[in-house]
Amino acid sequence: MSNSNVIDVESRRGNKLTPQLIKKGIIFVIVIAFLLFLLSNIFIVKENEYKVVRQFGEVVKIVSKPGLHVKIPFVQSITSIPKYQMTYDIKEAEINTKDKKRMLVDNYAIWRVDDPKKLISNARSVVNAETKMGEFIFSVVRSELGKLEYDEIIDDEKSSRGSLNDQITEQVNNLLADDDYGVTVTDVRIKRTDLPQENEQSVYRRMISERETKAQEYLSMGDASKNRITAETDKEVKEMLAKAQAQAEGIRGNGEQKAAQIYNQSYAKDVKFYDLYRTLQSYVKTIDDKSVIVLPSDSPYARILMGYGE
Repeated sequence: MSNSNVIDVESRRGNKLTPQLIKKGIIFVIVIAFLLFLLSNIFIVKENEYKVVRQFGEVVKIVSKPGLHVKIPFVQSITSIPKYQMTYDIKEAEINTKDKKRMLVDNYAIWRVDDPKKLISNARSVVNAETKMGEFIFSVVRSELGKLEYDEIIDDEKSSRGSLNDQITEQVNNLLADDDYGVTVTDVRIKRTDLPQENEQSVYRRMISERETKAQEYLSMGDASKNRITAETDKEVKEMLAKAQAQAEGIRGNGEQKAAQIYNQSYAKDVKFYDLYRTLQSYVKTIDDKSVIVLPSDSPYARILMGYGE
């Protein structure tokens, strides 16, 4: 009698793996492993980098040509060195100027690796090369700025900073070449100059004093110009008034002369009438309602005034 609750486990498992299927699986795994192994030993060189191939720690090859390259597995290792120009920001440092003033200088440098083999041989790494380059830059900057007065460094009108940057760059490259580091500095720039905080107030006070002295000098020059212009104007006015006075005196003299001629001509025509006219004019000028005149009764001047004719 068959039991309907009994399950056939063998029928549920399906067909077993065949030897052929196992062989194909092994081959597939081997191929995948080989490809992974091959890819792990292929390296890519980009246009902006050098690839350093080391064998047991020693540099055996520098690859600079872009593309795919293969290294020896388990024996060789790959590291990268930048080929492009890099910026190195140098920590600000304190220097002394020629006039014994302290100031803080902040620099940066643009540089590149020209010979990675020399870099590795003498500097060991990019970080060490930057550190050595920073020491050279600080030494040269301190030496060159120490030859200048403080005002020459901070004043754009007096500054020779353009040529100074070129001089610093050249000297730093000479020092790097002497130690054969395989790097070149393309530019060194002073991006900021500042005073130590304890010196700022004294310098500000000195600058204010200098500006006030300059302002007072300008005011004095203005007052002197004003006084000169005022004196010249007064002189011109006096000359013009003198000329006008002379012209007025001349005109007045001519008028009085012509008036005298007219009087003389009138007197010559009728002497008695002229005497009468002049006498009446004198009355107008000398006699008013408050005048008191004491004259002899037989005075010619009184006779006309009293209404007596000759």
